[in-house]
Amino acid sequence: MTAGASERERSTRAAIDSATEHQPRARLALGAALAAGPAHAYLFRGPRGSGKRAAARTFAAEILSAQAAEPQEARRRAMLDPSPHPDLVWLAPRGSQHLIEEVREQVIRAAAYRPFEGTKRVFVIEQAEAMREESQNALLKTLEEPPEFDHLLLLSAEPEALLETIASRCQEVSFAALPPEAVAAQIADQGPDEEVAAAARLAAGDVERARFLLSDGGRGLRREAEGMARAAVDPGAGGAPWKGLLEAAEEAGKQAEGAARQRLEDDEGGRKRSAREVGEEARRVGRRRRTEVLDLGLELCTAWLRDLGAVAAGADEVVLGSDRISELREDAAGLDSVAARRCVELVQDTRRRLDLNVSEELALEALFFRAQETLRAA
Repeated sequence: MTAGASERERSTRAAIDSATEHQPRARLALGAALAAGPAHAYLFRGPRGSGKRAAARTFAAEILSAQAAEPQEARRRAMLDPSPHPDLVWLAPRGSQHLIEEVREQVIRAAAYRPFEGTKRVFVIEQAEAMREESQNALLKTLEEPPEFDHLLLLSAEPEALLETIASRCQEVSFAALPPEAVAAQIADQGPDEEVAAAARLAAGDVERARFLLSDGGRGLRREAEGMARAAVDPGAGGAPWKGLLEAAEEAGKQAEGAARQRLEDDEGGRKRSAREVGEEARRVGRRRRTEVLDLGLELCTAWLRDLGAVAAGADEVVLGSDRISELREDAAGLDSVAARRCVELVQDTRRRLDLNVSEELALEALFFRAQETLRAA
């Protein structure tokens, strides 16, 4: 082995190790793939915020630089976001879905062309689950009979939304949720230490979710979710504490819809859309965000009730929302920890019911009164 080849191997290992610092399984899989020669298609699967995107960019850069005339320069350009490397195509949905025209033009047809400057081309489809079935079927032939110089990387937080025929033709690279310490390190400058630590634990390994929890909107959502849970404990609580949660989700949906509309109207690189198409797509983005935020609100309710049960049982050390420990102790005074755990089950049942398109307000109202009854009966 030449000194140059040895140096490239060390550089490659260092790059992959850095991109998969908290993902040992992915590190082994990607390191072995580069050592043996990468396959034609990979499915990077794992929760949001687990590092799939950074790992995919590093993996793509290593593939493109392996036999390049100027490896360091090829790697540098491939690592830029957006990348000017002509042999790297990175496709992300501009709205809630990948358009079939973009998948066909930027991936399927482009895959037939030989590399522009190196020996390899890499196509990355971010949020692959956002491809409609029509797009996935169109991509199937490219996965079945890829040119020898092409490599496809599909990134997905919801791999179950992909057709089995798509997933089965890809080698899987699995990513786990990041540990709270790793999440906290990435958001350390976004709030007080105690709040950052709590957000990292409440985010369940999702860095973007942790950042949201430290934003004004996220703090407001957490306040409404915890307020609903606390009201169920308070015998004197009245009103409709679940409405704040609905309003917070509604506001997040409106903001997402507005941002999507602006992005789609300003988009100069994609297919021109009519005003009707822009409106419909923006509304889809808004509805999706509203649903995500409402579900996150219910998760935060679950976290409060779980923490309440832990404090009532004397297990303060496992509390997720540790920045609220004084409020939790106040609510847990004289509370039965078993009742708190039963309320967690009630919230989880409500989350499942919302997937069946039941009335959100009626579902939350029923949840509140059932939780109130459970806690007061204990």
